[in-house]
Amino acid sequence: MEDKPAAPSPPSHSHPYEFMKSKTWLLPLFLGGALSAIYFLPKVGAVAQSAVIMELPRSSGVWSLKNLPPSPEELGTLSPDTQFSKAICLTARPGETTADGYAVPDRLDLSIVLSGADLNNSIHRPERCMPAQGHNITSSSSQTLKLSNGRQFAAKRLVSIQSQRLASSKNLEEYVKFDCLTYYFFVGHDHVTNDHLSRTFIDMKDRLIRGMDQRWAYASVSMWYGKVPWIKKEVTQAEADAKLQAFLTEFVGKQIDWDQIAR
Repeated sequence: MEDKPAAPSPPSHSHPYEFMKSKTWLLPLFLGGALSAIYFLPKVGAVAQSAVIMELPRSSGVWSLKNLPPSPEELGTLSPDTQFSKAICLTARPGETTADGYAVPDRLDLSIVLSGADLNNSIHRPERCMPAQGHNITSSSSQTLKLSNGRQFAAKRLVSIQSQRLASSKNLEEYVKFDCLTYYFFVGHDHVTNDHLSRTFIDMKDRLIRGMDQRWAYASVSMWYGKVPWIKKEVTQAEADAKLQAFLTEFVGKQIDWDQIAR
């Protein structure tokens, strides 16, 4: 019978890590290949502009809008070419007047922040900055709102307790707390979303497949409820919800170019 050839012996190494050391040249080769792959990604062309209209109207439905400048905190933390459109929105509460005969108003705060050239340093999730503004967020959910033009969009709904220092108090530690309801969403070139992660994936896909970046805007509206200082009767959360949603469906229907937004 013929003898079968012996199986080759594994390479012998005097040290247990000697074999691994002999392959260390593969690591720089792999890293070099991975890093060079970025040159095959599509180059970014002109930034696709957001479908939001930054110039605010003087009124929206029953609400009057009074423009406000951005806060020092916003100017200090965001990119210098970030654009802001902010307003206090007021409407009279039916049948309610002050002792002097003036109408008692409802108030909501509107803010639109449009990203600059540095898309990563211009806008972010409100949950990041709201705590610095005194908000303790107690719940978060998604709400779909339908517009009169037949379109619909999803907004993020945040419930929070906002602490504010009393301006009239000499005690710097004296705060008053308000129940607060906030709705927000993002508007890109052809997308509207309420999810920061979805917005990130849209950007990645656009960069890789379409070779472009969308310029995003972040829009939010908020309103106090419960014991509001200038309103005698407590405002229920349901009432604040209904008024915020009614404002948004009226305002958003005209403030976004819906022909530009994908269905």
